[in-house]
Amino acid sequence: MNWYAKFVTTDPPGEAWQGGEESSQVSINARIAGEERLADERRRAARAPVEVDARVRELGSEGCEAKVLNISTTGFMAETSAEFEVGARVWLILPGRERANAVVRWFHGDRIGAEFAEPIDTTGLLAR
Repeated sequence: MNWYAKFVTTDPPGEAWQGGEESSQVSINARIAGEERLADERRRAARAPVEVDARVRELGSEGCEAKVLNISTTGFMAETSAEFEVGARVWLILPGRERANAVVRWFHGDRIGAEFAEPIDTTGLLAR
């Protein structure tokens, strides 16, 4: 894994941080190379490409139309016009199936990725 970091301090030049009671501000900007590959390695189950119309509903809301683009027993990616916060609990409602509870793990543009609270049965979805 490659990673890059930049260390920045607000101490005046030539003054080293001595610790103690005085405070100092430090920020570290970091980026891990190959995040997409790492996401695949983190997954517990391989995702299969699909195109299934569904609804995604945050707990306590009406929800919105979505198109599931890939799915596995442990999670899914969908395209939707709604915005979701990372960490939000949602229901994925697929046609002819019981709703599945999930946690939004990422949101970018018009896509979300979520992890199911409990593994689901994908039989019949993958054949579409």
